[in-house]
Amino acid sequence: MTEQPTITRNEHARRYEIRVGDALAGVAEFSLSEGHILFTHTEILENFKGRGLASTLAAEALADAVRRDLTIVPLCPYIARYLSRHEVPGATIAWPTEARRI
Repeated sequence: MTEQPTITRNEHARRYEIRVGDALAGVAEFSLSEGHILFTHTEILENFKGRGLASTLAAEALADAVRRDLTIVPLCPYIARYLSRHEVPGATIAWPTEARRI
């Protein structure tokens, strides 16, 4: 049986973390600025790739940003692609020029 992933927000490290069991499987890094959350980098560790964890991580990180009433700025190419392909209810998105080109 495969363990269900868990996602937490690590304020100190400024990232969302996805874990499978006790193992860190990936991160979505961010910075905060005046009511905005800038997603800067998303990465799934090599031995966890191919399980759909990036999508799970993105969905929860973005939903958390909406719950916190933050405007999402997708600087990370993965987050930009995710937002262009999926509806995130209640999301306010500020598309930077570079992210829109993806």
